[in-house]
Parts: sequence; C-alpha cells; structure tokens
Amino acid sequence: MKKNDLLLIGCLVLIAGLSSLFYFFAKTDENAQVIITIDGQNYGTYLLKEETQIDIKGKNTLYIKNGRVQMVDADCKDQICVHHKPISKSGESIICLPNKLIVTVESKESEKLDAVSE
Repeated sequence: MKKNDLLLIGCLVLIAGLSSLFYFFAKTDENAQVIITIDGQNYGTYLLKEETQIDIKGKNTLYIKNGRVQMVDADCKDQICVHHKPISKSGESIICLPNKLIVTVESKESEKLDAVSE
C-alpha cells in the first residue's frame, strides 16, 4: 500500500466514525410517537416519552421506557423481534413477521424534512 492509499482509508474511517457518532447522539423528538400495526391495521399509537408496557393480543409484549422501545416477549419461534436492539429514532422499526406486527417510531420533525425535500 502506498501513502495515499492509507490516507484515503484513514479519511473514510474518520467519516464513518463521525457519521456513527452523529447517528447515536442525535436528539430524539419530544413528541415522537410509537405506532403499532398488525396485519396493516393500526393497533395503537403511544408517545415515546411515556413509560408503559403494552401487551399486544397476548402474543407480544412491548416496553416503552427512557425514550426507547423494545420488544421483550413474543410467542414466535425465531424471537428475532425480541433480540432486536431498542429503537428511539424516527424511521426505525421492529418487525415480527410471524405475528404480522410492525412497531415504528415516527416524529413530526421528520415530516417537516419531507416537506422541504419535495
């Protein structure tokens, strides 16, 4: 490898690191909502800032705590939704395919950005 190759790799690693820091430390919207849909139908909408436990038709259990949403229990075999990291930012989601369940975080700030980008 030449000196310029190492410099390019270093710059790319630095950019990736800064992007990751921005993503992880980005402030979440105070009015962000957790939207739960089952088989395409709205099951419920909850504020991300409120701490609560939600039992979803006796099949899944969801916790909203400290501005984060996490699936803590599910009756499906694979348990992928339970092992998913907690979500807190607009656009993130947890999906349980066997139960046709989608949990999404949405905020009004992201709606403003969509209007600007049109």
